Amino acid sequence: MYCRDQCGACCTAPSISSPIPGMPQGKPANTRCVQLDDHQRCKIFGSPLRPAVCAGLQPSAEMCGNSREAAMTFLLQLEADTAP
Repeated sequence: MYCRDQCGACCTAPSISSPIPGMPQGKPANTRCVQLDDHQRCKIFGSPLRPAVCAGLQPSAEMCGNSREAAMTFLLQLEADTAP
């Protein structure tokens, strides 16, 4: 499965505890990553600077649903279910 154009839900909904270029403390949940471009695409995709957790998150029909809103809902619920 490929990423949906203009989505970026997986770069917004989850918290990321590891450093990201431009976000040395990581990012909280439901916060847009500074590495998203104007088309909601990762500017460091494929780079060794990209956090391992980001590289490990692969698009799937269950996670992405049929819209950005569905993906945000799924990922925010997953974030809540796995919070410490």
